[in-house]
Order: sequence, then C-alpha cells, then structure tokens
Amino acid sequence: MSTPVPPSWPHCADGAAPADPVGCRGIRVPGHTLCLAHLTDADRDSYLVSLAPGAKIDHRGTTFTDTLLTALQDALHDTATGIIRFGDAQFEFATFEGGAQFNHTTFEGDAQFNHTTFEGDAQFESAIFKGDAQFMGATFEGDASFVAATFESYARFVFATFCGARFTRSIFGGIAQFMGATFVDAAHFPDATFKRKVSFEYATFNRSAWFRAATFEGDIDFEYATFERSAWFGEATFERAGLFGPLVCAGQIVLSGASFGGPAILEFVARHVECYRTRWAATAEIRLRYTTVDFAHAVFEYPLTIAAETSPFVSSNGEQLTEDAFAGAPGPSVRLASLRGVDAAHLVLADIDLSPCLFTGAVHLDQLRLEGACTFDTTPSPAGWRRWLPARFTRRRVLAEEHHWRAGRPGAVRGWNVAVLGAGRVGPLQLAPVYRALRKAFEDGKHEPGAADFYYGEMEMRRHADDIPRSERGLLTAYWALSGYGLRASRALAWLGAGMLLTIGLLMAFGIAQDTPKQTATGTVPPGGGTVTFEIDKDDPKNPTSDRFTGERFEKALNVTLNSVVFRSSGQDLTTAGTYIEMASRLTEPVLLGLAVLAIRNRVKR
Repeated sequence: MSTPVPPSWPHCADGAAPADPVGCRGIRVPGHTLCLAHLTDADRDSYLVSLAPGAKIDHRGTTFTDTLLTALQDALHDTATGIIRFGDAQFEFATFEGGAQFNHTTFEGDAQFNHTTFEGDAQFESAIFKGDAQFMGATFEGDASFVAATFESYARFVFATFCGARFTRSIFGGIAQFMGATFVDAAHFPDATFKRKVSFEYATFNRSAWFRAATFEGDIDFEYATFERSAWFGEATFERAGLFGPLVCAGQIVLSGASFGGPAILEFVARHVECYRTRWAATAEIRLRYTTVDFAHAVFEYPLTIAAETSPFVSSNGEQLTEDAFAGAPGPSVRLASLRGVDAAHLVLADIDLSPCLFTGAVHLDQLRLEGACTFDTTPSPAGWRRWLPARFTRRRVLAEEHHWRAGRPGAVRGWNVAVLGAGRVGPLQLAPVYRALRKAFEDGKHEPGAADFYYGEMEMRRHADDIPRSERGLLTAYWALSGYGLRASRALAWLGAGMLLTIGLLMAFGIAQDTPKQTATGTVPPGGGTVTFEIDKDDPKNPTSDRFTGERFEKALNVTLNSVVFRSSGQDLTTAGTYIEMASRLTEPVLLGLAVLAIRNRVKR
C-alpha cells in the first residue's frame, strides 16, 4: 500500500493516524492551524466576520457541509444588491458533502474548482464567472446545473465527470473546454451560446447530448468525441464550424433546422444523420461511415458533397478513430434516405447507396453529380409470377418510389419493396420527370449505360401515367414489347428471329412459285406477208399442288428473307401472296434489326 502524499499547501492534518498520516487535507485558515471545517465555532465565526463581499478566499481541500457553505456565503452576501460575491475563490480538491448552492453568485476573480467533488447537486444557475472558471477533473456525483450561467472568460471542464449536466442558456464568453469530460447522464446545452472556441475533444456522452438551438460563434472541436446515444443539434447555429469531428455516435445526429454560416467539413461515424431543413451558407463536405442520412428540404447555395469514407477516420495526430460501437455492422456504407425538396444544382454524391432514397420533389436533379460507386435499387429477381402468368424483369436501376408504387398495384410480383419510408402517394406522373432528370445527369457524366436504365424508367412511367392519350399509350406499349424502348437487344432479336421464321414459313407455303414462269410469244402472219406482231406473255406464278416444304423451297425462302432484312431484292419468282409477304418482311424486319443494334449501342457507348 502506497503512502498518502500530503498536499502542496499547509494542511489541517486533523485526524492524522498511522493508517492515514496526512489526515485532513484542508488548507489552514490564515492565523490558525486548522481548516475552516475543523476550526472551533468561535474561531470560525471570527474568521467569517472578517470577510466582506468580493473577498478573496482559499479553502483548498476543505470538506463543506450544507451548513458550513451557507455560513461562508452569508459572510460574502452583499446586502445592497442581494448577491453573493466572491473574489478569487479557490476550492481545489474540496468536497461538498451536501448540495452546493451557488445560484445567482458572482465570482469576480478566478473560480478554482479543480478536482473538486460535489457529492450532491451542484447549483450554479445564473452564476456569473468574471474570471477563469476552472472545473478541471471535478466530479459531479449529482446534477450539475449551470442554467443561464455566464462565463466571461475561460471555462475549463477538462476531464470533469458529470452524472447530469445542464448548461441551458449558458453564455460562454471565452474559450470553453470540455476535453476528455465524461457525461454519465444526459448532457443539456440547449440555447447555450459559445462566443469563442469550444472543445469537446475526446469527451464521452453516455446518454443523449442536447445542443438544440445552441449558437457556436467560434470554432468547434468534437474530434474523437463519443456519443453512445444520440446527439441533438437541431436549430443550432454554426457561424464558423470548420472541422466538425471526426466523432462516433452510436445513435443519431440531428442537425435539422441547423445553419452553417461558414465552410464546414463534417466527419461522422453514426447510425443516422438527420439534416431536415438544414441550411448551408458556404461550401461544405459531409464525410460519413455506417450512416443513413436524411437530407430532405436542406438548403444550400454553394457546392456541397456527401461522401462515404472507405477507411476509418484519422485524427490530426495520426490516431485512428475507434469504431467499437459498429463492430457488428455489415459494412461502412452510407445510405441516403431522402432528397425531397432539395435544389440539387450544387450537390455532389460520392460512393453513396441511393437504393432507399426518395427523389420526388427535388429540383435540378439533372445537375446532380454522382461520383464513385453510387448504387441504386434494382428490379426483383429475373423470374416471378403475376397472378397466373410468368413475369420476367431485366436488371435495371430503379428508384425507391417505383418499388413502392409497383408493390401496391393489384397482382404485383413478389420482390417489389412496399416498405419505402415516406414514399406516400407517388405514382408514374411524378416519377417520369425524376427519371428524366437523372438520365440527363448520367448523360452529362458520360455514363450512357446508366442513363439507359433511367430512360427505361422514364418510358415505363410515361406508359403507365394517367395523363397520356390511349393512342400514345398503345404506341409506347408496342415500343416496349418489341425492343424494351430500344434498350433490350435480346427482345428485338427474338422478335426478329420470330419474324424471319414466320416469313420463311409463309413463303414456303404461299410465296415461292412452283416453277419458274415461262414466257409465251404469240403472233399472226398477215395474208400476203407483211409485219408480224407478237404478244409476249408470262404465266402467273403458281403455288405447288404437292409438298411445299422441301429443302429447295426452304433455301429460296431463306434467301428472300435474309435479303429483306437488309432492304435487298432476292430476285426470286414469287406468287402474288409472296410479293406481299416480302414487302411486309422488308418493312418490319430491318426495323427490328435496327432496334437491336440501337439497344447494343446504348449499353456499350461511353
């Protein structure tokens, strides 16, 4: 067992014994050998009478009961103003056994509460600290209430431990330091004002932290802070955020209604980030891991980037951020839940999962920039059933709203996701312009294959919309059935093959003449000689009366069909029916071939 180390000041030593050679650590009252807690009643009264409001006091290491603290405060009570006034106040390593009531107290000098222990509730409501307020290493075993307190100079709570902290409407005029502090219970900073830099570096919030409507006029430092529950910054004002993080939040970070007045970089590892109606008045970059972010109705006029960070964050000194709270998570991917109501003209998304994202209501989506591996939801598995009929979906990118709409239709194929949060009553009429805008965004990014998927979606929504004429819907349905809007080469080739087989069959049955028609010349020789006039005629081609499906006739029919595909005449002798069959073949089959070529080009074009 180590020997207790005496304090650096002349101490009381009351109760010293072999087991505790130091005894009481309270500093001696001037002119006495004991601390304030162990003075005789007469000596204590004599000392207290000598004090006046605003006096400098030093009671380091002293243990205060409620009665003793009240007696000290009564000696410093200004009867003219009704306010308790301390000069320089030194309570380092002191212990307050009961509740420490410092409400409406003014500390005109430095207030030293370093390593002080508050065993009951600590009340500093409406207190004014004109000098430095030092609470480094202090322990608040009850509630610590600094509601409406004013810190005109430095406020240092470095490595302090709070079982409950309330700084509602507090004003920090100087630098506020909460580095390494631990908040065991909820931490409340709503409507607080930080006029200069505030630091929560390496702070730990075991329960929710509330910074709603707080104002940060200077730099903020939450580097390596840990929030084991949620962090609420709704309606907060960040005039010059700078670097916000990196930090870890096992719950959600709420920035809804907050405003950022200067350039900001936000680095969060969080389950959910809510930026509903958040305002950004300068460029910003939001880098995330393991996060679902809701950006609905956010407002920004300058470039803003939301990016997924592939590697763990590293601090300025090279230390890697610990992510123990996400050890069981499948991966550090970032999902965007909503862009509704957003003007996306200046928005850049990098490596974001957009499968759950709601796009309807966003404007200027055609100017949205997608960088890296941004992914969308896809159609259900290729095979399915629609009522009693088989259904097949070619893989393509699909918006979450289309999933919701299709899942709610009668006879929907299993696999469409109906559980799309907030999709509402969005249908083809609203989705068509969204697909159109995203198609243009992909085209401007020279990603033609991706643009093709959104063109397909746009055409699907047009085909199912209620505001188009029946004739146009019929045309679109034919376009879809024949070639998947010019994007499904296999479908066009299948129709081309079927058409060619049908043409060959019809030509063999009705179009190829039985024999090559012979020419017959007839004429009359005038009596007595003269000019002879001949009439040359050709027999009409006729269908065979016997077997029409022979190898020779198949070869002729195949020749006619192949030449029709490329707009060439085969030179074969055809019946009247065969002529019309060839004309129909030369009209339809080249179109199907062109659609197949177009579909292939749309898939490989860069």
